[in-house]
Amino acid sequence: MKISVRYFASVREVLGGGGVVETQAATLAELRDELIARDEAHAMALARGKAVRMALDQVMSAESAPLREGSEVAFFPPVTGG
Repeated sequence: MKISVRYFASVREVLGGGGVVETQAATLAELRDELIARDEAHAMALARGKAVRMALDQVMSAESAPLREGSEVAFFPPVTGG
């Protein structure tokens, strides 16, 4: 299936803005693992030990959230305010 992937903040600095991705992933967790396996830059930016938040169709979501054709997934670091 095809989905849109967007990167923000420090993740965007490493990976760029994102784009349309062809995936076999059924969940956000599987998508993250597919992206990590792509290359060293993705592995560093999305590594399992790093705090990375995900949104599915503009809603903060758990890694177990199911993907569907045309979904938009965003990856970004946790944001704090002050």
